[in-house]
Amino acid sequence: MQVTEIEYEGPPPIDSYGGGGFRLNEVFREGHLFITPATVGTWQVEEGAMKAEAFVPIIAEASDIDVLLVGMGEEIAALPRDIREAIEAAGVGVEVMSTPSACRTYNILLAEDRRVAVAVIAI
Repeated sequence: MQVTEIEYEGPPPIDSYGGGGFRLNEVFREGHLFITPATVGTWQVEEGAMKAEAFVPIIAEASDIDVLLVGMGEEIAALPRDIREAIEAAGVGVEVMSTPSACRTYNILLAEDRRVAVAVIAI
């Protein structure tokens, strides 16, 4: 089977996850992570104590994002209602899932050149 490499011009794909962080462009980044069309950053969130302030840098780019994937760790968990409402009020759809699912879905949507962002809790 022939494998075709995908070239990414914008934000990087997530090469791997685990060990308390994520690998992007062959570089390991420890801790929680968010990626928007313009920014790769450390996501300032505490698992189990999520606050709306953690989403401010993502919402700031709302005009360039159609959907935000939120990875809640090893298992799916509910996103607090006030946070979901703030994201949706900014015009961004939000999908909550486990971190592994969010990473895989992000890479697929990124390869399709979709306007996607991801915020993931490290596992």
